[in-house]
Amino acid sequence: MLQTSRKNRLRRKPVHIGPKDHGRRMSLDLFADAIAQEGYLYELGKGVIEVSGVPQPSHPVQVQETRDQLASFRLTHRDVIYLVGGGGEAKMLIGAAQSERHPDISVYLSPPPAVEDVWSIWVPAIVVEVVSKSSIKRDYEDKPSEYLEFGVDEYWIIDSIKQQMTAMQRWRGQWREKIVKPAQKYSTPNLPGFSLDLKRVLAAK
Repeated sequence: MLQTSRKNRLRRKPVHIGPKDHGRRMSLDLFADAIAQEGYLYELGKGVIEVSGVPQPSHPVQVQETRDQLASFRLTHRDVIYLVGGGGEAKMLIGAAQSERHPDISVYLSPPPAVEDVWSIWVPAIVVEVVSKSSIKRDYEDKPSEYLEFGVDEYWIIDSIKQQMTAMQRWRGQWREKIVKPAQKYSTPNLPGFSLDLKRVLAAK
């Protein structure tokens, strides 16, 4: 069945999507091959296209600061972190939820499996979302259950509006939340020896 599905995908013409398609229902397979109008960000959440504008510059700067801290740790701990991927470099294809997500940061501790549909089975240990005004509902309400279902160990929500980070850790099949304030540094058993300087992240503009 999977081989037949791939053949069908090769035969059909890709669909073009744009901002007017926000809220449109679409299958995960069709969305994966869609040609998107530039200048917007696209995700598929539970079979529905989600279109948002490019966030304000403070968002990518805070993403960059967080990623820089993780990448700096990786330079001396390559045996711990395999890849720190950005939103355009990694994705999750959550088939059961019919969702395609592009976290701001995905931290992988092991190499990808040698399969064609790698993004449907390669699970990051940690995903990070930096909240923007247009992503509040998605980051806090929609994505936690999807990331949990996909097998993610930790989900960090960095929120400059609330001046805090919500760190979710998998515990007995559910998320256990911890609120981290700027004065605190956050450590995780997934990255022994690493601590996130949240104050530096939230101060990045």
